[in-house]
Amino acid sequence: MDWRDQGILLSSRRHGESSVIIEVFTPERGRHAGVVRGGASRKMAPILQPGAQLDLEWRARLEDHIGTFRVEPVRSRAGVLGNPLTLAGLNAVCALLLFALPEREAHGALYERTETLLDLLAESEVWPLAYLHWELALLEDLGFGLDLSTCAVMGEKANDLSYISPRTGRAVSRAGAGEWVDKLLPLPPCLMGHGPAPDAEILQGLTVTGHFLRTHLAPQMGNKPLPEARERFVARMAARVNRG
Repeated sequence: MDWRDQGILLSSRRHGESSVIIEVFTPERGRHAGVVRGGASRKMAPILQPGAQLDLEWRARLEDHIGTFRVEPVRSRAGVLGNPLTLAGLNAVCALLLFALPEREAHGALYERTETLLDLLAESEVWPLAYLHWELALLEDLGFGLDLSTCAVMGEKANDLSYISPRTGRAVSRAGAGEWVDKLLPLPPCLMGHGPAPDAEILQGLTVTGHFLRTHLAPQMGNKPLPEARERFVARMAARVNRG
């Protein structure tokens, strides 16, 4: 059994004296693991960093075996190492994909969104907003998408969509919120693609997506807690907001 594809490296861990087991995200094979012989060497270790774009060749005697990878670097994304916020975001992306994706199941549209997001890493001013919309895409791809098109109460498009139901993920207008307003989540305009999206608003959006990752997606994963890497990224965003 063998295949060849490009992919994004999600994780790497030592295996024996000189090998590593890597997990990658590819457009055709989804999240896939395999052994890289000699992957712990001085030559290979700098290549096998989270977020790296790799050319991959996987081989195994049987399809359900872990198999081995031959890898060639396509492009490194190690340039973010000097930016703590962007590095935290990269780690959050990799951790959430490891957390949420089933093994060996293709998610082509999400892969394209992820590759585009990681290619924006150097754009530190626009990257947090792109990351927020990537979390929306992750929820959508896994069947937990939010409906921000119309008011859930009034049943029509409205110019004052300001809240979101924590139970259904549907938007609610100011007029429709009524006495339930205290039980609703705030809906920042940047989640709908409106406005300049200041950091405080992006942080508010991450609170919304975090709620649905935690209460809708995580129960399908055996109620595991969300990855600490995501919490560290949100904490760094909060620190940036507090610094003004």
